[in-house]
Amino acid sequence: MSADKEPIDAEIVEDSKELDSPPPVVPPGDYTEAGVPNFDYVRDRIENRVGTGIGAAELADATPEGKAVEDQFEARKKAGLDKLAEIRRSMGKS
Repeated sequence: MSADKEPIDAEIVEDSKELDSPPPVVPPGDYTEAGVPNFDYVRDRIENRVGTGIGAAELADATPEGKAVEDQFEARKKAGLDKLAEIRRSMGKS
């Protein structure tokens, strides 16, 4: 180390790092000072997700592709129930 440079104090460096970093951004009204979302914010997020899910289901039912998938599901369900009834009948005869 050269003679004209002084050693840097570690505490001063740590203190200056704290001053350089900006405080965390907290949206007004949505979170507490501790960063915890408030009840109204959580409720709104849940309601938005439920609304999106209901809307997606309604759109899926309204399209021809959605109806075809529903028809396929019903056909498979009926075939499964028929097969189950056949297996039960065959076990009862043994």
